[in-house]
Amino acid sequence: MDALDAGKHVGCEVIMATTLQEHWDVVHKAEQTGLQYMMLENVCYRRDVLAVLNMVREGIFGELIHLQGGYQHDLRDVKFNNGKQPYGGGVEFGEKGFSEAQWRTEHSVHRNGDLYPTHGIGPLSKMLDIHLGNRFTSLVSYASKARGLHEHIVKHGGLDHPNAKIDFKLGDVVTTMINTAKGETVLLQHDTNLPRPYSLGFRVQGTNGLWMDINKSIYVEGESESHRWEDAAPWLKRFDHPLWQKYGDDARGAGHGGMDFFVMHAFIEAIKRGEPTPISVYDSAAWSVITPLSEQSIALGGQSVDFPDFTMGKYEHGKRIFGLDDRY
Repeated sequence: MDALDAGKHVGCEVIMATTLQEHWDVVHKAEQTGLQYMMLENVCYRRDVLAVLNMVREGIFGELIHLQGGYQHDLRDVKFNNGKQPYGGGVEFGEKGFSEAQWRTEHSVHRNGDLYPTHGIGPLSKMLDIHLGNRFTSLVSYASKARGLHEHIVKHGGLDHPNAKIDFKLGDVVTTMINTAKGETVLLQHDTNLPRPYSLGFRVQGTNGLWMDINKSIYVEGESESHRWEDAAPWLKRFDHPLWQKYGDDARGAGHGGMDFFVMHAFIEAIKRGEPTPISVYDSAAWSVITPLSEQSIALGGQSVDFPDFTMGKYEHGKRIFGLDDRY
């Protein structure tokens, strides 16, 4: 907010805000100042994700029906340590913790919701043309019981450790379902407190087939062997996004497998050219607001919560107003 008031365009890592009202405040501020606000969601630029976006636009999967994603990442050794490098091996956090343990774990103590929706919803939002004629309309969330962080503390610090008495609010697995104006469903999962390999759990499914990233597989009716998964690699190569074809060498060595290069490049080039950023303030708000909405739904026992339309109806004409940016 201070940067926008100072006349600066904003590229911001997650999250935009923590409450629904704060999200509206940032959207209104960006509109009032005429400045750009772009969430720097790097997974939107993951190579396989952009290839699948290409496939969606080429109609390979037919009409989209159901999509899945999430943040499934064992963070126990990030949320706890002994106040120094290397990470892990301890049970301290807050003032006694090191790096992310100083702040991140507090969210697990006090909040119960999808605390990190943007890695999953960002790429899926682009495939669904959110704010380009489509929008999210409602949300419902459920949280499992919380056991993982307590068991980690007991295992590494003992049952008598003070932190073993903490009542962690964050359910170990939080599941959120979102409806869209055009009738698609989106399932998100937040899973950071239990032992598991890293995965964002993408699934993009339409009337003609689907892609899933966990098994790195694809099925396209009429081209894949009937009722058999096919290795997605040849398809991903065939539909490799022009951005990766052009700038793949430049992205070598950049953070998160090159994704960080692309998201920073997109923001900077849009600002230099005086063009809208490919992730708008409305996109940023819709992705980030899932956190407080999921908290609200869980607190209400899994009731459906209406999704705010940050565009105030402009999404229906989004392709004309915001532009469908093929450079994305």
